[in-house]
Amino acid sequence: MTKKQKKMTWRISTTFCSLVILHFIPFESKIASIIKLALYLALYVLISGDILRKAGRGILNRQVFDENFLMAIASLGAFALALYSKSGDYIEAVAVMLFYQVGELFENIAVGKSRKNISNLMDIRPDYANIEKDGKLIRVSPEEVKTDTEIIVQPGEKIPLDGIVVEGTSSLNTTALTGESLPKDVSKDDEVISGCINLTGVLKIRTTKEFSESTVSKILELVENSTSRKSKSEAFISKFARVYTPLVCYSALALAVLPPVIRLFILGQPALWSLWLYRALTFLVISCPCALVISIPLTFFAGIGGASRNGILVKGSNYLETLSNVKTVVFDKTGTLTHGTFEVSGIHHSKIEEEKLLEYAALAECASSHPISTSLKNAHNKELDRNRVKDIQEISGKGIIATVDGVKVTVGNKKLMTELGIEYKECHKPGTIIHIALDGVYSGHIVISDVIKKNSKPAISMLKQLGIDKTVMLTGDEQTTATFVTENLGIDEVYAELLPGEKVSKVEELIASTKNKNLNGRLAFTGDGINDAPVITRADVGIAMGAIGSDAAIEAADIVIMDDDPLKIAKAIKISKHSLRIVRQNIIFSIGIKVACLILGAVGIANMWIAIFADVGVMILAVLNAIRALRIS
Repeated sequence: MTKKQKKMTWRISTTFCSLVILHFIPFESKIASIIKLALYLALYVLISGDILRKAGRGILNRQVFDENFLMAIASLGAFALALYSKSGDYIEAVAVMLFYQVGELFENIAVGKSRKNISNLMDIRPDYANIEKDGKLIRVSPEEVKTDTEIIVQPGEKIPLDGIVVEGTSSLNTTALTGESLPKDVSKDDEVISGCINLTGVLKIRTTKEFSESTVSKILELVENSTSRKSKSEAFISKFARVYTPLVCYSALALAVLPPVIRLFILGQPALWSLWLYRALTFLVISCPCALVISIPLTFFAGIGGASRNGILVKGSNYLETLSNVKTVVFDKTGTLTHGTFEVSGIHHSKIEEEKLLEYAALAECASSHPISTSLKNAHNKELDRNRVKDIQEISGKGIIATVDGVKVTVGNKKLMTELGIEYKECHKPGTIIHIALDGVYSGHIVISDVIKKNSKPAISMLKQLGIDKTVMLTGDEQTTATFVTENLGIDEVYAELLPGEKVSKVEELIASTKNKNLNGRLAFTGDGINDAPVITRADVGIAMGAIGSDAAIEAADIVIMDDDPLKIAKAIKISKHSLRIVRQNIIFSIGIKVACLILGAVGIANMWIAIFADVGVMILAVLNAIRALRIS
């Protein structure tokens, strides 16, 4: 509990206990009545001093009509009413402020709880970086470290800047960034991002970005700026409160003046000024819009906090609201639904043992750094003896010819086979086909393809369960590969062999199509590469894969998935829908109770205690409902 919350709790408990004691003390004499008034006034100042100060500042700043002004007028009016009627019943005036402060305490605790999720994220900010000089480690500010500087990160320390491991092996805790609970193992040549916690070994890292451009800085900037972008619901509540508050104040004034005037001058009956003043004050307490003003922004704040706990960064509550209306989800393929890394997925028509064929191909490609060569070497997964390989000849765009253990090995595409007059077998599997011939005789082919992420298919299934009408994949890959991926994942439509500009045009067509079917329907696009940035910007909601995504894509996006898990896209939509459902519940509940109690108060059925429930009780219930947005599984 914070210092402010402790102070509020002390004031509330002191006032409550004192009210109970004073209620049972008889104050019969005139002097006793004065003492009673003084004690109740002291309690009133204790519990409402801060509210009165805020109301006073509002009046001085010409921003009169807010909840502080309403509560001050209502409670002071209740005191005046008790003095006027000589009833000595001051408990209502103090109770109005007491229960209002209880509501404020609940709100403070709720906001603190949701802010804790954000502040936990802020803990990823590194305090220092270690630079080795003369055999000693010197701590410097991360802002002072330049690119290509070697830094040392010891076990238990945060990685201060993005970089590449040049020495050492370790496990990293990436929970604060990605929401992933399992540690990530890293070793030499692996990329690491700032904000992760080094768990086991000592790492020497060569920095690739300055602190201002590093992952941790970008994340903190996104989170800090997220609440500055208001949703339509929040904007509506702000406008509503500005119109509503003066309206109810003038309505209360009319309720206090018009009925007595009509009774006195038209009906010729007693005016009953105190009765109608009491009803007007009750009307004011009931009408306080704090349940709406507090709970709606709090729901979005909690939703953003809940998303961040799951490794989903939402740049503003307006994007969270728009996401709830998404009816079409469009995906890039490589790096979004697939890993973007090539692996051997099949060996066909092999005339020798498959392992032997793979060994020949890996040895022939041993000197190449091409991704295809790397995938062949990784699939072989054994140390290659380069002394076995001679006369390596690379044919640009076609393949490699080399001598392995005295055998002439030809590894390449069908163009190379055709050029050398080698009859090859066609392959109907999607991917890159590597044909292999030994001493001029065709010996089979190897299929290399991009690997589909394990959560891609569950993500598509979950999106359909959440009410998404259409899923689409846009890719620059050839049609065969694109069709294979979409059929495996259950995606509704696919458009292949697209250039970046063509992707934008296709997304615009899909946006128009979505709005034709549903006027409020929106389109979300998810990508990771720099070529996806224009499409991400054009979509109603742009989503970037943050772990391997380019800076341009992340900068253009409205939502960033920190661990590249496509299932988090569906989870983000689920969080948005749940948050908006809570917002609607609070709006309907708050306005419904208010209207009912206002009518009852105006006709004299609702007293000040019902007014307190209509104000404070509704606010507490709305706030408790709002913080449910933090806990969405």
